[in-house]
Amino acid sequence: MLRVERRCNSCGIVLHGTGTTTFLCPSCAKSTMGRCARCRDQSVPYKCPECGFKGP
Repeated sequence: MLRVERRCNSCGIVLHGTGTTTFLCPSCAKSTMGRCARCRDQSVPYKCPECGFKGP
């Protein structure tokens, strides 16, 4: 079985530890978005690869 690493949609680092989160795109619900603690704290923008939705 192949393990897929979740990555932050903003900076690309592997998600691990406290403060990280994953959620479905609030617009299309087709893509899983990942956010690291640093990007969440600094409100770094992210973009959905499926529909192009941009969020803070």
